[in-house]
Amino acid sequence: MSLTSAELSVMPGSLPGMTVLVTGATGNIGRKVVDHLVALGVGDIRALTTSPEKAALPDGVTPVLGYLGEPESLAGVFDGVERMYLAPLPSTAVDVLELARAAGVGHVVALAGDASWWAEQAAAVENSGVGWTQLGPGEFMENYAMWAEQINRTGAVHEPERHVAQSPIAMDDIARVAAVVLGSGDEHLGKRYPITGPEAVTRQQLVQTIADVAGVEARYVISSPEEAVRELRPTMGDRAQWYVETLTDPAFEQPANTLVAELTGYPGTTFAQWVADNVGLFR
Repeated sequence: MSLTSAELSVMPGSLPGMTVLVTGATGNIGRKVVDHLVALGVGDIRALTTSPEKAALPDGVTPVLGYLGEPESLAGVFDGVERMYLAPLPSTAVDVLELARAAGVGHVVALAGDASWWAEQAAAVENSGVGWTQLGPGEFMENYAMWAEQINRTGAVHEPERHVAQSPIAMDDIARVAAVVLGSGDEHLGKRYPITGPEAVTRQQLVQTIADVAGVEARYVISSPEEAVRELRPTMGDRAQWYVETLTDPAFEQPANTLVAELTGYPGTTFAQWVADNVGLFR
């Protein structure tokens, strides 16, 4: 993994002695945070996992047994930890952060944001008494894997009509930002970063990009909410109803910004790049 100039300048000389805990360390984003911390040269990386023997972590990373959903399993986990990445689990965030505060953790980088579905997590972080930075991402590019089943089956994506643009972000870019902030000084404390992908695109443009890059038939078909739910249900199950309802949420629109580039020196992953890296999903 190559580093940008911004990443190479992160707290020179201090990283080998820093102790960072990554929660959700075998999850989609947490595992990538671990990889970016390793690339930055952080010396003591601890990875919270429920199955240390199956975690397959990089050499030098210490697996720590525990689960955010069971705060009673976290006794001693935060001892000696200076900074931590907090994966989103609002139901236990208050208790987890109290344990971190009591153990002397100085800075938590949390996945949270301004949209309604992040509110509980964001409030827990801000009221925790621990120094914090919140990353409020746009929709994950990885979410569009949900379209693969209906593209493969029908050659189309069925959704209610939408004319707004979004700026989806790759999980790897979220993890890259989290690692840089964890490895930096105090300049990020108390900051909220609404990080996005590098381009604003409509839903129609997303589907067309899949068609062009993957070389498959993929049309955007305006449908009723009921039909959209029906087409998504094989992939999303009961969450399909919730997801289609979010399409009418004003917070669903997010203009593109350059925060990923400003914070890391990396320009950010385009949707076309993400599709090319995951082309097998759509074929």
